[in-house]
Amino acid sequence: MKKVLILLLSLIVYGLIVPARAFAIYNPTAVANNHFGIHVADTSDLQDVAKLVNSNGGDWGYVTFVIQKGERDPQRWQNVFDQMRRLHLIPIVRIATQPVGIGNNTWERPSVDEIGGWVTFLNSLNWVVKNRYVIVGNEPNHAEEWGGQIDPAGYADYLKEFASKLKESNPDFFIMAAGMDASATNTKTSMSEDLFLMQMINKDPDIFDNIDGLASHSYPNPNFSGDATATGKGTVATFDWELNELKFLGITKTLPVFITETGWTHDPNNLTTNLGTKYETAFNNVWNDPRIVAITPFIYKYVGSPFDNFSWVNSAGQFYDFYNNVLNLKKNAGKPIQIESADIITGILPKIAVAGTKYRGVFFIKNTGQSIWEENNLEAIDSRANKLNIISVYPNTLEPGQIGVFLINGQFANVSGNFNIGINFLDNGNVIADYTTQVNLIPGLPNLSDILNYLKLSVAEKLAKI
Repeated sequence: MKKVLILLLSLIVYGLIVPARAFAIYNPTAVANNHFGIHVADTSDLQDVAKLVNSNGGDWGYVTFVIQKGERDPQRWQNVFDQMRRLHLIPIVRIATQPVGIGNNTWERPSVDEIGGWVTFLNSLNWVVKNRYVIVGNEPNHAEEWGGQIDPAGYADYLKEFASKLKESNPDFFIMAAGMDASATNTKTSMSEDLFLMQMINKDPDIFDNIDGLASHSYPNPNFSGDATATGKGTVATFDWELNELKFLGITKTLPVFITETGWTHDPNNLTTNLGTKYETAFNNVWNDPRIVAITPFIYKYVGSPFDNFSWVNSAGQFYDFYNNVLNLKKNAGKPIQIESADIITGILPKIAVAGTKYRGVFFIKNTGQSIWEENNLEAIDSRANKLNIISVYPNTLEPGQIGVFLINGQFANVSGNFNIGINFLDNGNVIADYTTQVNLIPGLPNLSDILNYLKLSVAEKLAKI
């Protein structure tokens, strides 16, 4: 009994001393969120996409896109991320290998040896928001998506290694397993999602430890033509079935939902699809579930085979009728968390000054965070909690990586002596940088009124002695 008590005491003390594992990601369902989004094949469509997902009151919608291993050009994708930052679009990145074989109908099986290259590439980018949304692979319960094989154990090993390496490199990565085809059956070339998940978890019961969200392909089946109110596996509500299935398999953690693929097929030669009501019903009655972070239907623009019957835009650049239904739906203004930081290159303030006098300062400050600074949103506050006047910022809009010139003025304390002067710079109320320097405040010279009073007193004293 004594040994048991000692063991329990040790566990309690250990639990108090060793903190629980902390992740730097934030819960996207706990902040203001615009869950409207779209899946794109070409990032040159981003400006047009922003008009759709951020319409009618919306801000900070989502965009899902694929990066293949042969496309890992940091400059190219940094330019894409910077454009998304300006357009207020949040990226969801699905990583992929490359198509191989006759007709390029099969995707190369990924190699664990290539994970390091992915980690280096993904860390080279300044992401748009704090959460770095990454999906590892695509529908591996189809053999053609995994080098021609169905291998739940192999995918589990790859996913675990990829997720752990990303988390080790930066805890801001928000990682999702590949979205599955929930309507797939057990054949030589496919496996049902429930069986695939079960075999993954049997291979490694801890496989979901580093997984932060659920990527769901909630397609309206059968034949991508199902009812907008249907529920269960193979419907627009597949995500709910998937969450319940994971619980049944012993995964108890809360997984925010990202519906990264969904949508109905239509005749690509007819702009009138009569799908508008279906999209409205799904968005208003199914995809309004508070567990859902983003819905990015497949696909914004794909005018050739095999996905032209999913496209929202035809080959002539015209929108199918359901585009306007979604465009006109009421949307929320999202407020994702962005990293706010700055580097003060140099600051110029007087080193010696008369106590109580006004001063001007010049600062060269580099934006090292994720947000875009607008002059009207910038503030400066001194160590006495006095708000300083920012006379000007040049340029008046500063993107990450840019250096701005800040001209400020304030007033020194009305006390002489050597003091540390501290100044905090803020963007939208968030401290981005602080600056401290020492100034010698000397007593002020008497003003003219004091001198005249002194002279009058001296004359009066002298006359009194006569």
